[in-house]
Amino acid sequence: MKIEFKLVRNTVVVKLKGELDMLIAEKLRQEIDSRLEDKRVNNLIINLEKVTFIDSSGLGVIIGRYKKIASRKGRMYIVGASPSVEKILKFSGINKLIPIYKSEQDIINI
Repeated sequence: MKIEFKLVRNTVVVKLKGELDMLIAEKLRQEIDSRLEDKRVNNLIINLEKVTFIDSSGLGVIIGRYKKIASRKGRMYIVGASPSVEKILKFSGINKLIPIYKSEQDIINI
């Protein structure tokens, strides 16, 4: 799994590539949490455009980060999920908590 981060104003953008499974979940959680310690950060975008697979550990990381962001009254978005990954997200009910968009540009336009 490849993980890239960028900070855009008060938003951390995480771009992932590969499989989001139990082998990477803890590392990803720690890396996102370390960036969320910045008090200026209120929002989180997770870009899944290049994620080929996600398991329950990956879903757990996403939900845990959602709870962190929600506790500080921020917003979280998921973007770019492939049809197969989006199906897993919807099946798990994550889409009822976290909006899913096709691209980061779609979020900017809302």
